[in-house]
Amino acid sequence: MYIKFSYSVIIFFCNAKILHMENNKVKILKDEILSDSWYTLRKITFTHQLRNGSWQQQTREAYDRGNGATILLYNKIQKTVILTRQFRLPTFINGNPTGMLIEACAGLLDKDNAEDCIRRETEEETGYKISDVEKIFELYMSPGSVTEILYFFIAEYSRDMKVNDGGGATYEQENIEVLELPFQKALEMMYTGEIKDAKTIILLQHLQLHSLI
Repeated sequence: MYIKFSYSVIIFFCNAKILHMENNKVKILKDEILSDSWYTLRKITFTHQLRNGSWQQQTREAYDRGNGATILLYNKIQKTVILTRQFRLPTFINGNPTGMLIEACAGLLDKDNAEDCIRRETEEETGYKISDVEKIFELYMSPGSVTEILYFFIAEYSRDMKVNDGGGATYEQENIEVLELPFQKALEMMYTGEIKDAKTIILLQHLQLHSLI
C-alpha cells in the first residue's frame, strides 16, 4: 500500500490527524506501511534537493508511536523528586541486564492534549493528583527514526496530593514502582549509570540549571 505525491505540500496521515508540511525541497514518492501490529512502521521513499541543487532519491523507515508527554514532580521543602521504575524490553535486548529503568513519569497523548495527558499519567503512575503543571519545552527525542514529539513538564508535589498508590493502569499491563528520591541522589545516579533515561536526565538537569530545588 502506498500513497504517491507530486506536490510541494506533503501530507502525512499520522495518528488520525493530517499534518501539512511545506518544504519544496522534499517530495514524497511512496509511503508504505511495513507493520501496524503495535505502533506503525512506515517505509518512505522520497526525493530531496541537495545544497548543490541536484535531487537525490532516498528511502527511510520511520516509527510512528504518536506523541507523548513527560513530567518531573519535585518538592522544594523536602528537596525530593518522584521517579518510577519499570521493565523496558528494548533496553533488556540492548545491554540492560535486568531491563529495569528508572524514569520520569510519561505517557502517550492518545487523543488528549499534552497537559490533560500528563495529569492523567501522573495520577495513574505515581498516585499524585496534580493540577498546576508547567510546560518547559517540546523535543524530538530520536529524529533519525522515530516521529514522536515529547512534551516536557514539571510540577511541584506535596503529601496531600497523594490519592492512590500509583503503579500504572492494569488494562495497559503496567507494573510500575514509584520512587521518591532526594534530588541530589538522583543527580548522582545520572553519573553512576543508575539513571540512563534521556528524558529523565533532561528534566533533572533543568531543575538543577534553574535552581528550582
